[in-house]
Amino acid sequence: MKVLHERKNMKIDTENLGDGTITSLPSGEVIFKLDSYIDNPILEPEDIGLVWYEDGVKRVGAVFNGGAEVFNGKIVLAPRCHKNYKEGTFVDTTTGIERKCFENYISEIWLFESADGMHFKRLDGLVIKGDETDHEDFTYGIEDMRIVKFEDTYLLVGCGKVAPPFKGKNADRIAIYSTEDFANITYHGIIDAFDSRNAILFPENIKGKPYIFLRMYPNIQIAPLMGNIEQLLFPQKHREYWEKIYTNREKYLLFQTGSYSHEKEKIGPGTQPVKTERGWLFIYHSVGKIEKEILSCYGVTTPVERGYSVCAALLDLDDPTKVLCRTRHPIYIPNALYELAGNEDHPVDVPNVVFPTGAIVCGEKLLIYAGVGDKYEILLSCNINNLVDYLWEYCKS
Repeated sequence: MKVLHERKNMKIDTENLGDGTITSLPSGEVIFKLDSYIDNPILEPEDIGLVWYEDGVKRVGAVFNGGAEVFNGKIVLAPRCHKNYKEGTFVDTTTGIERKCFENYISEIWLFESADGMHFKRLDGLVIKGDETDHEDFTYGIEDMRIVKFEDTYLLVGCGKVAPPFKGKNADRIAIYSTEDFANITYHGIIDAFDSRNAILFPENIKGKPYIFLRMYPNIQIAPLMGNIEQLLFPQKHREYWEKIYTNREKYLLFQTGSYSHEKEKIGPGTQPVKTERGWLFIYHSVGKIEKEILSCYGVTTPVERGYSVCAALLDLDDPTKVLCRTRHPIYIPNALYELAGNEDHPVDVPNVVFPTGAIVCGEKLLIYAGVGDKYEILLSCNINNLVDYLWEYCKS
């Protein structure tokens, strides 16, 4: 199978990255499992100076959920970084469940680069601020930024918080940046017509129009940009188009919650889509109960009533609103200590989380960058042919 978005100028030794595995559950269902890089996590907060002291006690921050793309033969990673926050609790208004939260939880984006895809260093100290330093349309953090190369420009699209995290609904706005060199970054503003996060642009026009994934809670939408790429680059000028997308959000529904237990609470776009001969490979995340037989397959013995997991689909090349294949079971779940409840060496801020945000193809290897435990960055992998073949054989819609 041919991958149409392979990065041919990359020189990465992928021998230490797994090809993924296909296995059968006791029920007879066949599942696919991504492989976790042996030296995960690849980024840890303590290693990059995200530490502080309170009353003489050392506190450790967080670096996670980094979008990824290739620039000048190297992988650029854009994780959100947190420091100087305090733990608390809140009642989730959507579920009525008391959950952990953090005060003073204002994130910013740090950029990193890697020649091998596994070992990253800070990129010239560049910071995308999420407070009132650079603008006033959002001031409570910039989160979960994806990177997509569109023609000669890299679009960096994240979630700008217009209210403190954990404090209720209607706090998320799509925040748009662009760059051509990862040295000079231009801010284009926010889409203020609706509450949304996890917006991901397709890397090319489809039948003359750009398409974008959106997450209007709790589902995934996909919509064409009728104002072309300028609709994203000049969001206020094209506010009417964005309002129409929101008004017609049921028309643009791609996936909705409720079909599977691991997708019961919410789902959202994960990485930028990858173009293959059989369709657009789309990696997304889900939140819900992870079934016992899936946990057992990963060696997890503790129940996970609420966990994030990684899922996949294939969308039609000419009409990405048409779903060709969709997994019925996750292709990766939290299973390492730093993904589950953590331990003394690897504490976590939020348990049972794996959150995919960047996808790179090198040769036949698919590299997926993900945040875990709302604390660390990890690398997952598979042979992309194995994953697409699995979807084609076992997950037809």
